[in-house]
Amino acid sequence: MAVPKLKRAERDKFILEAVILEAVKAPRGTRDVLGDETWKWAYVSEICRNVADDYGYREVHLPIFEHTELFARGVGDTTDIVEKEMYTFTDKGGRSITLRPELTASMVRSYIENEMNKGPQPAKLWGIGPMFRYERPQKGRYRQFVQMDMEALGAQDPLVDLEVIDFSMEIYRRLGLSNLQVVLNSVGCPKCRPVYRKALQEYLKSRYDDLCDTCKSRYDRNPLRILDCKSPICKEITENAPAVMEHLCPECAEHFDRLMRGLDKIGAKVVLDKRLVRGLDYYTKTAYEILSGDLGSQNAVCGGGRYDNLAEAIGGPHVPGVGFASGIERVILTMEAQGCSFGRKPENKVYVVAAEPSARLDAMALMRTLRMNRISADMDYMGRSMKSQMKNAASTALYACILGTSEIEKGVVTFKDLSAKTQEELTPEQIINKLK
Repeated sequence: MAVPKLKRAERDKFILEAVILEAVKAPRGTRDVLGDETWKWAYVSEICRNVADDYGYREVHLPIFEHTELFARGVGDTTDIVEKEMYTFTDKGGRSITLRPELTASMVRSYIENEMNKGPQPAKLWGIGPMFRYERPQKGRYRQFVQMDMEALGAQDPLVDLEVIDFSMEIYRRLGLSNLQVVLNSVGCPKCRPVYRKALQEYLKSRYDDLCDTCKSRYDRNPLRILDCKSPICKEITENAPAVMEHLCPECAEHFDRLMRGLDKIGAKVVLDKRLVRGLDYYTKTAYEILSGDLGSQNAVCGGGRYDNLAEAIGGPHVPGVGFASGIERVILTMEAQGCSFGRKPENKVYVVAAEPSARLDAMALMRTLRMNRISADMDYMGRSMKSQMKNAASTALYACILGTSEIEKGVVTFKDLSAKTQEELTPEQIINKLK
């Protein structure tokens, strides 16, 4: 904030006013989702819930913050998320706490802590809620964002990988999305990845000086992440780099082959991409994304894969797992770009109009009767004239119920269809039956 040259008292006042003004704004990278939009979020969430039910996944609600160590050890201390993007603080007990940047590590923690291994396997879990990452805000990406997350824990079978990919595609199919592409790779496992890591480093050695500074720091610590770099020079350098596929151990090769045969069996169209390594260290074997052609550079609406060693990384037993996550903001942006339906926008069915002030209590009683019969209704609380009330009714409701002295005396209501511009006198019971 640039402070102009002012006298001290004026300068202090200027700074105070600027601080107050900043305090009543949402922090950078966050946004208010208001009533004109939240119905779209509810629609997407409901579709996710329906698909999860059909696939046998059960909803869980996990803490928004966890011990920092869970993400440092699980996500990987060489990832951008842990190094640059986590919101971490020390609580009053001196513990390091982090607002969750993703949900998979929390899902695995919950699986171990709640001994889900004692139930049917795999344990199929899903959740939806806010995540937090400190990164540059851009279209479809915020510092607080909402993500849906689906995980299958406890099974090694590649058919579970197949189900997870099919699950994610089914969500988007029901949402009406098109122009989507499944991009797939295998990132190996601790047996074969060191061999590939060495081959990749050998390939990059002669071009090390040309790498961007970030990728130079990755060369020794996490060279696979260089494949994912968006820098044009790094992309050019890795264009002919060896592929992970060429270095898979027999177990990983067999796993990937069975997955590909399964995808072919269900008619799924996929594209293989040797650059796809995802941004998290815990992935093993399967890694995939679903891309949209309608979002520009930030075009991934979904990302996931297998993470068989995550549970051990956070101090638990061996628990194979596979899952995916999808940002609600990007899904909605894609749906809007493609003109998808969000279902019917919520609106009041009835607006109750008090023709004169003395009828307001009767109007309130009628409105309550309608609501008790599951008919959405509203009325004026600002003491507006009947003309103004009718204007509000026309902009917010389908029907108007008008109550004045004559209607109250006769025990009826003037019921007006605001679109057809017709009206009739009906009893409250008749109105309820008509609207139901």
